Amino acid sequence: MDTVKEINSDHVELAKELAGQGVKYAVASWIDVLGRAKSKTVPISHLPNLLAGSERYTPRGMGGIGQMNPVEDEGAAIPDIDSLKVLPWDRRFAWMTADLYIGGREPHALCPRSVLKRQAQAARDLGYVVQLGVEPEFYVFKPESLEVGAGRLIPMALSEEIKPSPAYDVQPVLDSMAFLDLMCDWMEELDFGLFSFDSEGGEGQYEFDFAHAPVVQSADRLTLFRLMVRQAAKQCGMLATFMPKPYAEAWGSGAHFNMSLEDLSGNNLFREETGRQGWSKETYQFVAGVLEHAPALTALANPVTNSYRRLVSRLVDGQVSWAPTKASYGYNNRSCMLRLPANRPAIENRAVDSAANTYLTAAYMLASGLDGIAQGMDPGEPRDDLTYDADGPVLPRTLLEAIEAFKADPLTNQVFHRGFIDDYVAMKLAEWEGDHAEVTDSERSRYLLNL
Repeated sequence: MDTVKEINSDHVELAKELAGQGVKYAVASWIDVLGRAKSKTVPISHLPNLLAGSERYTPRGMGGIGQMNPVEDEGAAIPDIDSLKVLPWDRRFAWMTADLYIGGREPHALCPRSVLKRQAQAARDLGYVVQLGVEPEFYVFKPESLEVGAGRLIPMALSEEIKPSPAYDVQPVLDSMAFLDLMCDWMEELDFGLFSFDSEGGEGQYEFDFAHAPVVQSADRLTLFRLMVRQAAKQCGMLATFMPKPYAEAWGSGAHFNMSLEDLSGNNLFREETGRQGWSKETYQFVAGVLEHAPALTALANPVTNSYRRLVSRLVDGQVSWAPTKASYGYNNRSCMLRLPANRPAIENRAVDSAANTYLTAAYMLASGLDGIAQGMDPGEPRDDLTYDADGPVLPRTLLEAIEAFKADPLTNQVFHRGFIDDYVAMKLAEWEGDHAEVTDSERSRYLLNL
């Protein structure tokens, strides 16, 4: 059976309506393993064909995963019409997210959105609707930072140095409003439900907080957000990065996941007035499942070698990093991997960093939590101490450790297609081995004349 469907007359009318608004092009973006949007661009008159699955791709090798194979079947991108948005920074474009299918209507093994949709449906079959909110952090810097010899990022706003960090300081925000104002306007138009933004702990680091949504919609939103950040920065003559740790002295960029379960009527299932500290039994079981599978989850939540520069107890200057290093949980303990915050009925995963593919990470975190509920797991007592120097199970310290845990965990085979697992493991092992083979200037400085 061919993936392409018949042309829908309603879609013909939609194309005409969009053309009347000045829209000239449409994209249906599938997501690669690195979380980047991929798409062909079609004239708006071709929108009905696009929605019918006319555009085909050879995705293997895209986003760093797998080897390109010229004899492999093509995949077809099937857009989700409910995700259609006109891009506020370039109103010539209509944007949609899409799923990749291959061999008829079978989801492609390398399609992260299909993986998450399958897990969301599994939760729904159990009577759960999954909600997700993400707190993305990133840096915006001047292009001259990339010049040879620059040595470090030059922040977008060169305000006075603020110790111990510029977190929450108003001055860097005021100095960055050319960029931030664009972001606010676009997020409002795209109905993100923006409710705050601020200067974060690093020089030139920012965070936007916006409304949670059903898990697939939230992941779609994060994909568009990352593209939006880069476009706003470019319009201001700047560059943006979601690299977790741009340089040793920098604060790491996280993307904390706030996940919750609702019943099919929309009632939150994590809060319970008579429960322990106001949390339900299912909450603790979900927490226990995520902690049980934390080493494997780390391979997705912290997917690059640079991620493990962030998962350290202290910064270069000795300050605590605020990034977790232990598979632990607490109530308002921000040194733990998982936090049960007082101000929202969700489990906050503080380990996730800005490089994470939202679809893949959310799918594994959800599967882990549901496994905890199914097995009636117990997370033990919450931590109320600074976990960095205390005993407890340690999160993987390198990408190699994380990938080995990912490969060994039986849950991995339940969440992902075997072809995905093989390609992802091979890709990440090659990345770690390449990084491990590097001999750095700091090593030469330390060892060349001292050994």
